[in-house]
Amino acid sequence: MAIDTKAIEEHIKGILIALGDDPCREGLKDTPARVAKMYAEVFSGMCYSNNEIAEMFNTTFEDNLIIKEDCLDIVIMKDIQIFSHCEHHLALMYNMKVSVAYVPTKKIIGLSKIARIADMVGRRLQLQERIGTDIAEIMQIVTDSSDVAVIIEGEHGCMTTRGIKKPGTKTMTTTYTGRFNTDVILNNKLMMLFNK
Repeated sequence: MAIDTKAIEEHIKGILIALGDDPCREGLKDTPARVAKMYAEVFSGMCYSNNEIAEMFNTTFEDNLIIKEDCLDIVIMKDIQIFSHCEHHLALMYNMKVSVAYVPTKKIIGLSKIARIADMVGRRLQLQERIGTDIAEIMQIVTDSSDVAVIIEGEHGCMTTRGIKKPGTKTMTTTYTGRFNTDVILNNKLMMLFNK
């Protein structure tokens, strides 16, 4: 799916008029085109399914991996900075830190690809909870591991700048799959690494 920037321009002109302003005045005449270009960038993740993102960032390594069946080794990447936009108000979700962990089986993913997956998933109209489940699903596809954990902390413009107006309020979500849901030792190990 491609983003229709011309349609966005027309709608932004309509919004400016609805706000009581003149889209033809000097300061606003190029705003619809600038907003359309910005939306194409910040919502680029909407152009791809989870399977397509998995294919895009499917760089894994299998050489010399000797992993035992009952292995509890964890790969964790902490504090990946992303942003997203809440699908309820189109408000910015910001100061978002994503931590992704998985138990390797046959493949390990290139580290930069974990950050790229998190970034691309954030570039959609989203819910913070869905960001976690989408990242986990993509990680499972790429790594062939059923054991994935995603922990996200972020601030939401719809909480901090409108409505209840509570700046500094943070939302934390967790998504656990596989043994992260069932193995207390593995879960405790994850929490110990996460809280370091």
